[in-house]
Amino acid sequence: MEIFPTQYSTLSSKALNIKLQESYGLSHTTCRLLIRNVSDTYIIENAAEKYIFKIYRDAHRKLEEIKGEVELLSILFQRGAKVSRPIPDKSGEMLQIFNAAEGIRYGVLFSWAQGGVISALSEQHLEVIGREMAAIHNITSSIELSHQRKAYSMNTVIIDPIKVIEPAFAGLENEYEYLRNTALDVIGQYNQFGGEFSYGYCHFDFLPKNFHFTNVGEITFFDFDFAGKGLLAYDITSFFIHYFMEVTYGKITEQQGRDSFKAFIANYRKVRPLSDKEINAIPYLGFGFWVFYLGFQYENFDDWSNLFFGPKFLKDRVALIKKWMETAHLLLS
Repeated sequence: MEIFPTQYSTLSSKALNIKLQESYGLSHTTCRLLIRNVSDTYIIENAAEKYIFKIYRDAHRKLEEIKGEVELLSILFQRGAKVSRPIPDKSGEMLQIFNAAEGIRYGVLFSWAQGGVISALSEQHLEVIGREMAAIHNITSSIELSHQRKAYSMNTVIIDPIKVIEPAFAGLENEYEYLRNTALDVIGQYNQFGGEFSYGYCHFDFLPKNFHFTNVGEITFFDFDFAGKGLLAYDITSFFIHYFMEVTYGKITEQQGRDSFKAFIANYRKVRPLSDKEINAIPYLGFGFWVFYLGFQYENFDDWSNLFFGPKFLKDRVALIKKWMETAHLLLS
């Protein structure tokens, strides 16, 4: 009997553990699935060592893009950035190849980011984040990868996603009309950004969930899955979104959010210039951030986002975007 067509398989943790022991010379390890999501993430560990192994979905990342992520992180690590690094196997290969049910899938072993996620960031944390994000941008603004990564342009961040998500808003025409009209206004702002904006490879998801702090304040950034070429202010924007969300859900006051973000900016500027124009663009860049991920969630509905992506989610998300467009500038004042 032929194998029935498959679009998204889950590789056995037990079999993967054996494979990785052989490829990397590991011993006495266990392997467990941590997240089945944008890509599949496994934890590989023994008494002395701990790693992350990420297996990509072909529908999300082609081989060229995976090689680009590995290349970017290798350069960042070699130049002293605080990132989780890709680790070669015994033969020096960075990518592992799996003949899965849906076809070839690729995997990469990464160093473990010591510590854990901290949402309530102290002044000391903000000093480290600002300094180290700027250090990353100093590197990513000065390199050109030999492998192609996604470009974050007005088309890929706003125009294309707005078209892609339209079918999802059947019955929510008012919400879609708001997004489409706001997109036109934001595009007008994009066209006025000019040459004061830094450009390079941005992380595009610089939220606290994507970096760990140890007890002694050492940071490690990870999950560069969405890294691509674009305005580096997108990273500033995604970090600001953390404070917007904290204020919106009543976890901190507006003044606390404003002061914390200013402290981050002050420390970023100690390492790398950041113009006032880039900061003032955050409300418009943030709109692009929200719309881009709506498009991504819709396009990946079958594989992972159908558990939450429905009319209620869309209505709530548009309400949140409205609040963002109405209040984000107040937190920046």
